Amino acid sequence: MAKTKELSKDVRDKIVDLHNAGEKLGEKVTTVGAIIRKWKKHKRTGNLPRPGAPCKISPRGVAMILRTVRNQPRTTREDLVNDLKAAGTIVTKKTIGNTLRREGLKSCSARKVLLFKKAHIHARLKFANEHLNDSEDNWVKVLWSDETKMELFGINSTRRVWRRRNAAYDPKNTIPTVKHGGGNIMLWGCFSAKGTKQLHRIKGTMDGAMYRQNLGENLLPSARALKMGHGWVFQHDNDPKHTANSTKEWLKKKHIKVLEWPSQSPDLNPIENLWRELKVRFAKRQPRNLNQWDKIPPEMCANLVANYKKRLTSVIANKGFATKY
Repeated sequence: MAKTKELSKDVRDKIVDLHNAGEKLGEKVTTVGAIIRKWKKHKRTGNLPRPGAPCKISPRGVAMILRTVRNQPRTTREDLVNDLKAAGTIVTKKTIGNTLRREGLKSCSARKVLLFKKAHIHARLKFANEHLNDSEDNWVKVLWSDETKMELFGINSTRRVWRRRNAAYDPKNTIPTVKHGGGNIMLWGCFSAKGTKQLHRIKGTMDGAMYRQNLGENLLPSARALKMGHGWVFQHDNDPKHTANSTKEWLKKKHIKVLEWPSQSPDLNPIENLWRELKVRFAKRQPRNLNQWDKIPPEMCANLVANYKKRLTSVIANKGFATKY
């Protein structure tokens, strides 16, 4: 892996003298040819001026470390230093970092995404393909909903990976995680293309009965306030309390049509973007209440719905895995 040893200037001068004398040369043909061509062009056998210090890693070494981080993005610089050392090249971690950056790679925190099984990937692709050609009017009729936790405490661990700029959501560059964890404020909210509506703080653990009570107190008033009209569609995920038979019966009794939803698909629900906006606003202002939800502009809601096709396209392009949304 190390660079081959260069011939000394004395040896090069001797090769040129033998060439001029028409005598047989004792080095490799390729080596001799390179020396003679340099002498004919520059009238010198010594090394030409270089713009900086010569690269400590040979092209083969660069190819090796690129191949390693491509296959194992979580490889550390220390691992690469040891790999090159075993191959005969001694470099520092700083040299490794500089080399990778020159090749367009940078050290980034690995994205945390949901853990996908084959069934989840199949369902996500099925949903995306079935709705890819739906018109924008179809999505305007959807009332999106979800629960979220307002994280006020806790430490989120991170891991770094070597990746290119547009490869953040490649499965090898992400960390699988589950959606529900700790937190001290649980919220339920909904919105449509016309804007946000009810935001309800959940006290305690929400079961099926509490969820149905929440829908009666918040979902139906929100639909009326947003003037959803006839034929609107309700979206919620596949949480057990959402898919319980008693909840399905309640929705059927109220004549509420439900959008069939693939599991493990928060990136397909545009309300996640609003949750992010709410948490950013809350973190910046530290208000005593959550009225920032009502201050999210309707234009943002409308834009999320208008561009919904991009989410479906991204799911298909990423073969069912997580997307940037």
